[in-house]
Amino acid sequence: MCEPYQSVAGSGDFVDYLQLDSQQPSQATAVQHRSNQPNSFQVQHMSFPAKMMRRKKNVKKGIQFCLMVCGASGTGRTTFVNTLCGKTVLDHKDSDDPSSAHVEEGVKIKDITVELELDEDGTRISLTVVDTPGFGDQVDNEASFSEIVGYLEREYDNILAEESRIKRNPRFRDNRVHAMLYFITPTGHGLRELDIELMKRLAPRVNVIPVIGRADSLTPAELAESKKLVMEDIEHYRIPVYNFPYDIEEDDEDTVEENAELRGLMPFAIVGSEDIIEIGGRKVRARQYPWGVVEVDNPRHSDFLAIRSALLHSHLADLKEITHDFLYENYRTEALSRSVDGGAGVDSSMKPEDLASQSVRLKEEQLRREEEKLREIEIKVQREINEKRQELLARESQLREIEARMQREAASSVGPRDGSEANGEDGN
Repeated sequence: MCEPYQSVAGSGDFVDYLQLDSQQPSQATAVQHRSNQPNSFQVQHMSFPAKMMRRKKNVKKGIQFCLMVCGASGTGRTTFVNTLCGKTVLDHKDSDDPSSAHVEEGVKIKDITVELELDEDGTRISLTVVDTPGFGDQVDNEASFSEIVGYLEREYDNILAEESRIKRNPRFRDNRVHAMLYFITPTGHGLRELDIELMKRLAPRVNVIPVIGRADSLTPAELAESKKLVMEDIEHYRIPVYNFPYDIEEDDEDTVEENAELRGLMPFAIVGSEDIIEIGGRKVRARQYPWGVVEVDNPRHSDFLAIRSALLHSHLADLKEITHDFLYENYRTEALSRSVDGGAGVDSSMKPEDLASQSVRLKEEQLRREEEKLREIEIKVQREINEKRQELLARESQLREIEARMQREAASSVGPRDGSEANGEDGN
């Protein structure tokens, strides 16, 4: 259980991923993950055995990851992003001008890219943060819903257009959003209608991860009750959030245990701070109150470390894989189907179901090409092995000939000497 605050005297100890090429799908198998959890409405998980082969390349190039943060004003989005990056990335909102406070400006989506280097393994991450200031500030948020969904779909359209080019742009940047943290207002209750509607609309386009912002404003009992009510609402309204899927039969024990633990923390209780406070000789990121200190990196105070590790390390690849091979492919199929229904410039002899399965056929064709390349490599390696073997046999034959010649020369040099000695003895 998360404890939102603790006295200074009793402070705890300080506790401190495979870029997938979107244009070259890996050999993936969609596995419906099961668990003993009651939530059966789970997102499918992709397994990519080839991802570890690109590890060194990723460390050198850096990994691209796009994170969207969404939530009403005052839920801690800006502070969380700055805490996550360890520096000021987003500016805090200035106080509203009273003269224009009645004007509803609507949501303004903005993105910023920051380069991060993880201390754990030296991996560099090019993190793009997409912020949604203004969301939830209106009486009618329909326009905000459409704006955010439209942003996600435009990035999918950009990928779809790039894939359709005969000559690809080598400088093209994939800006698809891989995860969306939705900041729930810390009311101590369940989800509001606004929360439910947004997550249901966004879930088909992005991995939605619910978090409770500014969790230190709740007592431990209130926080535990709020987490329980939020997850009950997610189950009741069948909102397909990213719930750290795993398969007991196929995944190893460590993976199952880790994902089960992360799932048990949902929605994550987030506390962020840009202030450094010294406690007992330790410098920690924390929020100080008259009654004590809330340490950002203390698991007993906040789930910040857990969500940071999941986003930037343990589940980064999984989030990207699901985005490309599940969410994007579904959108791509829908887009191709709509183009068929529109009938403009489309071959009428082509069945809609054939066009809808085009992405699958393209993947199969890509896999066949990869298999052919592997066979060619195998043949080449085998040919080189045979050539080396022939060279070794030839060298071995030469060595035997040299050895035999040396033996003959040795025998011929010894033979006459022995004969002359024998003749000398006979003469005596």
